[in-house]
Amino acid sequence: MEQFNFPLLEKDDIEVRIGQCNQYGVSLLLYKNARVDMRMLDAVVGPMYWQRSHEVIGGVLYCTVGIYDVDRREWVEKTDCGTESNIEKEKGAASDSFKRACTNWGIGRELYTAPQIFVKADKCQIRERGGKPACYDSFCVEKIAYDEKSRMIRGLAIDNITTGKRCFVWSAAEP
Repeated sequence: MEQFNFPLLEKDDIEVRIGQCNQYGVSLLLYKNARVDMRMLDAVVGPMYWQRSHEVIGGVLYCTVGIYDVDRREWVEKTDCGTESNIEKEKGAASDSFKRACTNWGIGRELYTAPQIFVKADKCQIRERGGKPACYDSFCVEKIAYDEKSRMIRGLAIDNITTGKRCFVWSAAEP
């Protein structure tokens, strides 16, 4: 089977969400959505040479993503489970398991090399809701740089869309 070299995610492929919030600021998480995975599979493998299926095992939803090996004339599969989302829990679990199975194929695996992203309170709008700090700002990746060989993130800039200002910059130390 030829080795598929999925391209590194570009800034517009990556979404940013708030992981945690406290009075000092917010931690942010980088993620990809299922449409990015489908687009990459179509572009690299071809739309007729990949498939997905879902199965509940022990009450947990698993997704299997298969890629057809033309040389061996068989499907090669990778599987992972997902978790329900707060909205449309079944759809969220299906999407999450698909994204995780695609990560097993290498799509977006570089996101696991992201630094800890913490935006200080003076760079976001933290309010109190129900006696707890909350932030409803939106964030996006402004720039991302990779070490092509290791496929690790080497630099990252995040914008706060709500305030219209850059709120996080990081660069890896040179080896």
